[in-house]
Amino acid sequence: MTTGDHILTLSCPDRVGIVATLARLMEANDCFIASSRTFGDTGSGQFFARLVFRGPEGGEVPLSLLGDIEEAAEELEADWSVAPVGQRMRTLLLVSQSDHCANTLLYASRRKELPIDVVGIVSNHDTLKDQFAHFGLPWFHIPVTAATKAEAEARLFNVVEETGADLVVLARYMQVLSDEACRELEGRCINIHHSFLPSFKGARPYHQAHARGVKVIGATAHYVTADLDEGPIITQVTETIDHTYTPADMIETGRHLEGTALLRAVKAHAEHRVFSHAGRTIVFAR
Repeated sequence: MTTGDHILTLSCPDRVGIVATLARLMEANDCFIASSRTFGDTGSGQFFARLVFRGPEGGEVPLSLLGDIEEAAEELEADWSVAPVGQRMRTLLLVSQSDHCANTLLYASRRKELPIDVVGIVSNHDTLKDQFAHFGLPWFHIPVTAATKAEAEARLFNVVEETGADLVVLARYMQVLSDEACRELEGRCINIHHSFLPSFKGARPYHQAHARGVKVIGATAHYVTADLDEGPIITQVTETIDHTYTPADMIETGRHLEGTALLRAVKAHAEHRVFSHAGRTIVFAR
């Protein structure tokens, strides 16, 4: 049994009466629903729900409620989970030679604005080791070459296991994960891409955007899949620019947008507000 407010997330094929069923379960177990977000996707025929609730007298979650949810979920063909509100998610950051995205997450975590505990930093370079030293976090240097990629990814998975990481964040980690690694981390690995997907892939994206005379730049945070930079999108942020912007100006603006997009995506994931289905996401507001 656990104490405090909890989050129930549930997804299942849509049908009449799901909301009423959930409300009856809460009432029958003397649980109070503090907030509720639901969405029925007419395109996929799928239903999604996120309920914040508390047990009797604001305390424990009755075991009877969990049993009732399990029974209802079987009938509804639903996937569901219950997690404490504010539970901090163990998170592993991966970086290469840019520090701005990792710094954004580390600062927000330290200020308790982001419900994650960073359990370590992995990098294919040692360039940033000294810059992150004051955080006192384990540093894992895992060099990657074409010849050593399989060995490096095996070491990465060992680190994920050693640190107990529930979430892996590619905070400007400039290595493409193998299909096998993407499958292993499916649903628990978030990447930041410095443009609107799928535009301007590959090297020098801001130079590509400048050459095309774009008037809006942005950043996209998404789940990692085997399709490069085409995983389900969690957040996107934008800023209007004009013809006076040089590539350097765009890169500077882009750094701020990348940090913001990644922060919002990690926060939504850690707060159990994101559902991924059929290649897209449903992201509930708080």
